[in-house]
Amino acid sequence: MADQTLPPRLFPQLWGRIDKVALTFVLILAVLSFFDRPAVVPTLAETWEHFSGTLPLILFAVAAIGVMKATGSERLLDGAFAGREARMIVVGALAGGLSPFCSCEVIPFVAALLAAGAPLSAVMAFWLASPLMDPAMFAITAGGLGYDFAIAKTVAAVALGIFGGNVVMTFARTPVFADPLRTRPTISGCCTPKKTTLNWRFWQEADRRATFAQAAWENFVFLGKWLMLAYLLQSLLIAYVPASLIATIVGGGGIGPIIVGALVGAPAYLNGYAAVPLIAGMLEQGMSQGAAMSFVIAGGVSCIPAAVAVWALVKPRVFIAYLGLALVGAIMAGMVWSLIA
Repeated sequence: MADQTLPPRLFPQLWGRIDKVALTFVLILAVLSFFDRPAVVPTLAETWEHFSGTLPLILFAVAAIGVMKATGSERLLDGAFAGREARMIVVGALAGGLSPFCSCEVIPFVAALLAAGAPLSAVMAFWLASPLMDPAMFAITAGGLGYDFAIAKTVAAVALGIFGGNVVMTFARTPVFADPLRTRPTISGCCTPKKTTLNWRFWQEADRRATFAQAAWENFVFLGKWLMLAYLLQSLLIAYVPASLIATIVGGGGIGPIIVGALVGAPAYLNGYAAVPLIAGMLEQGMSQGAAMSFVIAGGVSCIPAAVAVWALVKPRVFIAYLGLALVGAIMAGMVWSLIA
């Protein structure tokens, strides 16, 4: 009789092809259907309403990313890490807060910088600011939380980078930051950026047009699936989590909710784009503005992709310092935003 069993490697291969975000979306709907079937259609309608409202910003964001990739404008960062150390820290923070690098693209870029002798202080400034803001993140944050919050988060990202870079520069000769690299930092990544010459008229070349289309489509799919999941979670949060509970934990004034927001943000953060609707929902339920800012700052820096990028290259003591700087910076950002919001 023929062997009807599936090859042992087939299940891992199938699992690897499944989109985990889409699967999570379907599973949440299945659970909701089991416990509260009448709520499924209204929840989906509310999710789509929020997503469609954000769609113009998504299209703008993915177009901006496509242009940056196709023109090769990422090469403008090549000269950022040269000159006086204090200048490099500022430029590194600005580059990190404004560049379109994803977390895995940072790995080969930073590895090359460290291997070439760039100071850890400037690299730390880039590292801390990079996962917090980019053109797409700004557009999504502005659409979900308002332009004031988006601008404040951008300023906080750059300020955190400068703060962290200066701390590292001040204590560069201490045992924490001396000899920071792992024995053999790898100069590779899951999406190693392809260096291209700078040409702003990218539409004149077929390869660059293809790069634009590929980058725009990939980022549209990425943003689309995460935001659909996030808006679904936002709808469920507002429907099923009592506003009094949110207000009790991270509502009101004072430093307490800000610290809680930073501490909760670190492990609870899913994705920078997905965090926006969740924060919008919690603000609607009574979360304080300061706690919201500390949540997104601490969560953005400590999320798994960003943390892995740092862990892959430096020794554990430097990694712990990276997380500590992120936590302190998040609390400071939350305190400042709570005073001016």
